[in-house]
Amino acid sequence: MTPDMLPWILARATGMTAIVLIGGAMIAGLMVRTRTTVGGLKGSGMVDLHRHLSLLGLMAIAAHGVFLVLDTAVDISPLALVVPGLVPYRPLWTGIGVVAAESALLVHLSFRFRGRIGVPMWRRLHLLTYAVFAGGVVHGIGSGTDTGSTWAMAVYGGLVGAVCGLTGWRAMTARRPTKKARDASSSRQNRPMGDTVKSRQAVS
Repeated sequence: MTPDMLPWILARATGMTAIVLIGGAMIAGLMVRTRTTVGGLKGSGMVDLHRHLSLLGLMAIAAHGVFLVLDTAVDISPLALVVPGLVPYRPLWTGIGVVAAESALLVHLSFRFRGRIGVPMWRRLHLLTYAVFAGGVVHGIGSGTDTGSTWAMAVYGGLVGAVCGLTGWRAMTARRPTKKARDASSSRQNRPMGDTVKSRQAVS
């Protein structure tokens, strides 16, 4: 390995690290929604893990961009890192990566401004995480030089499988009422009609 190859190697490493961290953030976020625990980690601890992985993913994306600019094999300007399609090497797939990176930054910043933009808007913005993850995987497969290797495809496949599986689990569990809601509903159904009328009269 020559010194000229170092930026290219680091760009590959940080790119793969970024998609693993973004995928990990997705998985942690879905675990929060499905109330899934890993060991003793749950609730606020899982939320913190989700945020930390998201931040680390952004840092890895930034490092990936820096090393791509430093790599002399392909002429990539700093402007090409923010404007999709300016990278001469596989412009479609690299452009998807640029859009995914910018969307990841937007989603992460929404954490800080959730109080200002409101929870409904924050949740809609948070749905972009699926586009970020999908764009990152497509970018990696379409423009990554390690795509043909078994280990890289195993990483992509494992992340996609985990995200899809947890998303399906979330969709199923979101329709189920919690134990507290079931108990409250059962209590209302079993309450005598006279007690219900009296309680309404008391309120009025």
